[in-house]
Amino acid sequence: MSKESILRDKSFEFAVRVIKLFKYLKKQHREEIIARQVIRCGTSVGASLREAEYAESNKDFIHKLYVALKEVNECIYWLDLLFRTEYINKRMLDSMKKDGEELLKMLITSIKTSKGKPGMGK
Repeated sequence: MSKESILRDKSFEFAVRVIKLFKYLKKQHREEIIARQVIRCGTSVGASLREAEYAESNKDFIHKLYVALKEVNECIYWLDLLFRTEYINKRMLDSMKKDGEELLKMLITSIKTSKGKPGMGK
């Protein structure tokens, strides 16, 4: 299995978890404002990676990876905020945050690798 397909699968599963969190926040806490922020950035990660698959150029490919990187980082921010405001518990935070941080590391590695290849937008 290639690194790209692992990243693709992990980002998709992360989006599924984010959608379930969104449903939980709406049903259990009637929280919508932060829930909408989380669902927007959490599902955007995988969408940006799918866009990267058909990037117009190497530079565009790297740009889309950066967009995904920024979105997962933002999602981690909202998860931390949800925990600190007692909408989610420590177990939920740790589990979701672990997945987000794995995506961050994979994206950073992919960006560095792509930039290091000849003609890949250094």
